[in-house]
Amino acid sequence: RTQAEMAHTCRGTINLSTAHIDTEDSCNIVLSNGGRTYHLKANSEVERQRWVTALELAKAKAIRMRNNQSDDSGDEEPASQSDKSELHGTLKTLSSKLEDLSTCNDLIAKHGAALQRSLSELENLKLPAESGEKIKAVNERATLFRITSNAMINACRDFLDLAETHSRKWQRALQYEREQRIRLEETIEQLAKQHNSLERACRGAPGTTGIASTAKGSVQSAKGEASDEDEETEYFDAMEDAPAFITVTADPKHHRRSGSNLSGASEGHPEDWNLEDSVFESSNQSSYNESTCKDLLPKKRRRTRIPDKPNYSLNLWSIMKNCIGKELSKIPMPVNFNEPLSMLQRLTEDLEYHELLDKAVKCESSTEQMCFVAAFSVSSYSTTVHRTAKPFNPLLGETYELDRLEEFGFRSLCEQVSHHPPAAAHHVYSRRGWTLWQEITIASKFRGKYLSIMPLGAIHLEFHSSGNHYVWRKVTSTVHNIIVGKLWIDQSGEIEIVNHKSKDKCQLKFTPYSYFSRDVPRKVTGVVSDADGKAHYVMSGTWDEKMECSKIVQSTHGSTSTEGKQKTVYQTLAPKVLWKKYPLPENAENMYFFSDLALTLNEPEERVAPTDSRLRPDQRLMESGRWDEANVEKQRLEEKQRAVRRRREAEAVEALEEGKDYEGYIPLWFERKVDAVTGELICVYKGGYWEAKEKQDWSTCPDIF
Repeated sequence: RTQAEMAHTCRGTINLSTAHIDTEDSCNIVLSNGGRTYHLKANSEVERQRWVTALELAKAKAIRMRNNQSDDSGDEEPASQSDKSELHGTLKTLSSKLEDLSTCNDLIAKHGAALQRSLSELENLKLPAESGEKIKAVNERATLFRITSNAMINACRDFLDLAETHSRKWQRALQYEREQRIRLEETIEQLAKQHNSLERACRGAPGTTGIASTAKGSVQSAKGEASDEDEETEYFDAMEDAPAFITVTADPKHHRRSGSNLSGASEGHPEDWNLEDSVFESSNQSSYNESTCKDLLPKKRRRTRIPDKPNYSLNLWSIMKNCIGKELSKIPMPVNFNEPLSMLQRLTEDLEYHELLDKAVKCESSTEQMCFVAAFSVSSYSTTVHRTAKPFNPLLGETYELDRLEEFGFRSLCEQVSHHPPAAAHHVYSRRGWTLWQEITIASKFRGKYLSIMPLGAIHLEFHSSGNHYVWRKVTSTVHNIIVGKLWIDQSGEIEIVNHKSKDKCQLKFTPYSYFSRDVPRKVTGVVSDADGKAHYVMSGTWDEKMECSKIVQSTHGSTSTEGKQKTVYQTLAPKVLWKKYPLPENAENMYFFSDLALTLNEPEERVAPTDSRLRPDQRLMESGRWDEANVEKQRLEEKQRAVRRRREAEAVEALEEGKDYEGYIPLWFERKVDAVTGELICVYKGGYWEAKEKQDWSTCPDIF
């Protein structure tokens, strides 16, 4: 199928060109693509092998079709109108030169014929034998000269015919580009009018809530399978969503337990809030105090600033008009749209508030621990609120390590394990009692008005002492005002965090921003419940500022809403702050709005692997403010990667034609396994990196820079 056909396939379709094909045993086949995994079973080993061969051949064909289409669309920007005008001028010049050549040919033929007649007359004269031979040789050369000149003129005429044939194709392409430009101009004008009318409506009626539009956030399913409709989902400004529950703060001194005579009522001891949850008490200290305490610890001195971002102008539409509908990872972007960090480093930024997990280790109650895990899952979005620049797409085989074992007790490793689709594997070990791992595939679409970024894949967190194993997935990030206005980022969707040991759950909802909502922007709400569905804690806050936790002392079913849904009323104790965002460093607006941790991520370090993102030359040049050189270096690295990919695809086709197995790219520090909890095929850390670093033996690392 073509890419256009693939965009309209039914649910359950999988794109073979980017799929991983593996075998579990003699009869089972595992087919995975991003967050979607299929398990196929054959009747026998022979039949399984026939299926694997057929799937590999189909995958090779799909890859060739994709490359042909990408070659047609091209990574290069189409010729501009001035270039096409120059081509027409060149054709006219060629035509006039051909007429000159035809005139010269006629003169050559005329004078050549006269020369041959003169030579023939000389040949007939009675001259010595030696002179006759010379005249004959001259006559033959004149004939050859005339034949050669005629051939040259014919070749020039064929060339002009070919150029005129291609000229018609160029004219059609030029006409298509003109039509596209007109449509884009009309779209921009329409969007600008809509933008202005919305601003006027907002200023004129700030309290208006009667807009009859509905929220259509891109919410992933509980199992994380990406819906085919997600790519076409439109985002609208919505009315204020009615909350699924209502919280009422109870006074612990006057709260009295009553019989549970209400339907679905559940109660708790208010005094437990002070006795059981000692960890909450310690977490109620401000994050500023935590950062101060951390400064008292002996640690390596890290940098606190980077060179200011240069103020380079860029023609946005010369690039964006060719990007509509394309996969973001396949669009050649200059570094002007980037920030000097790779996606692997952005993934590592999720650990900025790692101390939440250190506190979660100390929790005796699994529901209490779930509150800290939920706060940690929200904290990873706090750095995105001002970060509208795009991180560098990692090269295949690129790695990034963050060794903070002595300072904070953890060490982290990321590796880019796939290029199309782009996928990164991440593993973090903490000597303070937890391990985190994930494989994230980024699906992104530019739709003209906005850019949607959908991270696919599960995040796993396991605590060593209790064995509690938490799994959750990320929500959709949307970059608004791509065409008109100031860029801003929103997070929308739902996160379901599941403890697969105790079966506790936490449902978090990220409310999409709306002009007409009276809610606080970037709001996050959720409820922590146990395996029986009994609610224990209410989570509330914003993903860019803080998260609070309130213990539920009683829950009752309230009145039924107009939509027919019954709301739950939770009586809670006073909320306690679990997480609060660190303030940005001074002059952050000129340093890409980097946090204190982000400023240190690209700091040069010794003894890292030769594939580490810190050693990427285009990223380093951009950080230094040398953007023109960075663009040249970026193109060189991308072309080098394309050459390696073409060679690998040729080897795959050759192996299939010979009936041999071809494994394709094999990650260096990670290996693919079927996860026992989710049943998905994911990349997990297989070990060896830190040992190689200790020995400084990087002989297995590829040359990617």
